[in-house]
Amino acid sequence: MQLDRIDRRILIKLQHNNRIANIDLAAEVGLSPPACLKRVKRLRDEGVIVGDKSLLNPELIGNKLTLIVSVEMDRDRGDIYQQFRKSVMQTPEVTQCYQISGSYDFMLIVCVADIQTYETFVERSLRSDFNIRKFHTAVCMRTVKFSTEYHFAE
Repeated sequence: MQLDRIDRRILIKLQHNNRIANIDLAAEVGLSPPACLKRVKRLRDEGVIVGDKSLLNPELIGNKLTLIVSVEMDRDRGDIYQQFRKSVMQTPEVTQCYQISGSYDFMLIVCVADIQTYETFVERSLRSDFNIRKFHTAVCMRTVKFSTEYHFAE
């Protein structure tokens, strides 16, 4: 799908505030409200916009600990990777998962209340998976930047 200048402006505005009224969004991007609504619908229908979420402050809901976990699988096989991806999708402590290249196969972002909760996660999700060769955990000391917004190259 080709995104034109107006599509990109709509997406930038919606990334910043997806609760903006259509009439206000239309005015900010220079369209009539019906034309703007039609474009937003097309962006949703074509899968450019995949959802609308409320971003939560993890500390205020009790998830005070963020960990970055690198996972190396025992063997380089598609079925093993698929099984791991499926299990990660069912694991609420994992907020992000990336299949990566390099020394490790997956990078997980894990958010939990405390180290004991993380230990429970490790026993249940990592140590019980016999296809995992090893994993390495880094504890986040401070969040320097967190964004869900994507930049558009001009």
